[in-house]
Amino acid sequence: MSGAVAHVDLDAIRHNVGVLREAVAPAQVMVVVKADGYGHGAVPVARAAVEAGADWLGVVDVDEALHLRRNGITAPLLSWLHRPDEDFRIAIGARVDLGASYCTQLERIASHGYAMVQLKVDTGLSRNGADETEWLRLVELAARLEREGRIRVRALFSHLANAGAEEDARQVEGFERAVLAALDAGLQPEFTHLAATAAALSTPATRFGLVRLGIGVYGVSPFDDRTPADLGLRPAMRLSAPIASVKRVPAGAGVSYGYTYRTEGERTLALVPLGYADGVPRHASNAGPVAINGRRYRVAGRIAMDQFVVDVGDDEVRVGDEAVLFGDPASGVPSARDWAEAADTIDYEIVTRVGPRVRREYGG
Repeated sequence: MSGAVAHVDLDAIRHNVGVLREAVAPAQVMVVVKADGYGHGAVPVARAAVEAGADWLGVVDVDEALHLRRNGITAPLLSWLHRPDEDFRIAIGARVDLGASYCTQLERIASHGYAMVQLKVDTGLSRNGADETEWLRLVELAARLEREGRIRVRALFSHLANAGAEEDARQVEGFERAVLAALDAGLQPEFTHLAATAAALSTPATRFGLVRLGIGVYGVSPFDDRTPADLGLRPAMRLSAPIASVKRVPAGAGVSYGYTYRTEGERTLALVPLGYADGVPRHASNAGPVAINGRRYRVAGRIAMDQFVVDVGDDEVRVGDEAVLFGDPASGVPSARDWAEAADTIDYEIVTRVGPRVRREYGG
């Protein structure tokens, strides 16, 4: 094993949930723990979130939902994206609310037993969710299935495109029309939800009865112009690995594949045992920041599958010294956003893609 560790601070998770809950009150909050808790670990994050007052948990698919149930998570839970051939019986038995986006899907859910359902309408993202015409058929079908005692529609929901204030306002109007259509069909949902972290913080009109909190829970900002600290949030993941090799090389030495980096003089090179198989983005070659012994350096040469090199110049670095790729910048290390900028991507991807070879450790 490389010794690489993603240290997850569960106190930071609890803190972030508390800050966000206060910001969106009186709306309830659903903490989203899909994709193994955005790479942080779905089960530990779910427990911490519930301890901090999360009303609901959200995942993408039934497998993720059942993983939580098998690990003792009993909180209300929504799964919203399903395979065409999904067998819903186990999920229904495990008290998982099921998202439904079209009529045949809702009929299949109802055929597997009495289900708690949340209907999704597409208000402009053009992904899953019923369009306006399908929505009218979907709510009428749902009302009939409710009268027959086969389902209960717990909620109505949609998802914003985050395409600007004007587009968000248009989607809010579309969602309100969809809710009225559902009420006209005879449905009486307990709550509605539309906003994720960004809209929940910036646009109160999108909060409705519940908001879905994803990236903010992990201490990552959804805004280009505001840092986590600006929002009162604390990054929860710190990715590091011990230096595996140190060598002195002459001027002009080529480093890693393709020799996209050559040393300007006699230099010390430190090898970090993390690569793109572990989620370190190859696009950050020659750019990704790394902190070693309190000083910041950059990746030298191309990031390989299992390793990359850091040129530390004449600084003293030894095998076993810790190289920190990202964490809480308040501690003097690079942030996930620093890596996102180096790789021309978003910080969501940086934390989520950290692979299974990296050991997770939990504090707090």
